[in-house]
Amino acid sequence: MLCQIELGQSTPTINILWKIARALNVPFSALITDQTPARTKVLTAGKAKILKSADGTFASRALFPFDEPRTVEFYELRLAPGSVERADPHPPGTVENLVVTSGRLEIGVADDRYLLATGDAIQFDADGPHEYHNPGDTEAVIYLVMTYGERLGGQ
Repeated sequence: MLCQIELGQSTPTINILWKIARALNVPFSALITDQTPARTKVLTAGKAKILKSADGTFASRALFPFDEPRTVEFYELRLAPGSVERADPHPPGTVENLVVTSGRLEIGVADDRYLLATGDAIQFDADGPHEYHNPGDTEAVIYLVMTYGERLGGQ
């Protein structure tokens, strides 16, 4: 798979990129890094890196610069009506903090399920399998802050 990606013969899904990042012990953002030395950074919407699931029902847009390994990452997630996105476990100690800004979201963590409406937030340990499900009939927009237990990438 890595060879196909490197040769431009395959486009990795979000889950494949998470698996690669975990195997390399680097933050997810390190795989899509654009190094720039400026201290103040403007992240224009038109130049945002947006990763989508294979079926296009889930999109993740990073809301932070990709210039160095970090312990906190910030994302905007969009989930189509009725769709489900399953996430593999993140490194030990990883915590996700989500807030739903529009629509509804059902979060599955281990054997528990939580239904969130617009304005609701949840924080959970993300070092186990988890999933996002949009049970509504409109797109769900969620903001995610991912905090790693320790700095990845040998930093």
